Amino acid sequence: MSINKEKYIEIIKELGDKVTLVAVSKTKPVEDIHELYDLGQRDFGENYVQELVDKEPILSKDINWHFIGHLQSNKVKYIAPFVHLIHGVDSFSLLKEIDKQAAKNNRTIDCLLQIYIAKEETKFGLDEKELNELLHQLTIEPLNNISIKGLMGMASFSDDKELIRSEFKYLKELADKINIQYSIPNVQCSIISIGMSSDYTIAIEEGSTMVRIGSLLFGERNYSK
Repeated sequence: MSINKEKYIEIIKELGDKVTLVAVSKTKPVEDIHELYDLGQRDFGENYVQELVDKEPILSKDINWHFIGHLQSNKVKYIAPFVHLIHGVDSFSLLKEIDKQAAKNNRTIDCLLQIYIAKEETKFGLDEKELNELLHQLTIEPLNNISIKGLMGMASFSDDKELIRSEFKYLKELADKINIQYSIPNVQCSIISIGMSSDYTIAIEEGSTMVRIGSLLFGERNYSK
């Protein structure tokens, strides 16, 4: 299935210049990514390390690759040479591994801390206590090859728009609190990565600066691979 060009143009207009669109291209063929790239899209998100490693060499070098899935420490080395932003960091040990692999590649890797905001047990992420513990650990054990750019969260899978709104609002408040309470050289919560195909309009209203949209652009995903 080809991309939905009209929907892409509509979303880009809706987002304006204050919100970055990450086109979630997981399980989608290179041809579809090419098609969106030709319309001007440069930020693409992948959930699987192997798929990202396979796609990166055969696509344009000016693409910003976002890793938005749950990242295992032993897989960091494969994406460290080129990844633009890692969205789902949910432990200090993972942050340390990213820092280690970034140093090996003589670069600094930008990261988002994933916060658990949903009312579902299946979502990954830090709660507020764990977030503060991680930030405190950074003051004791500085990591020089990572830069924390903000927070990422996934709302509950629900039709209750007020529930979703409250979860997004909470994440934005956490980001604001970090910027006030902490003064760590490589921590600055300027990116709020919330909002997907089903709830991105609410996310924008609640302060999102980055949305992750897949099915509206590419159609439903193929999970059979």
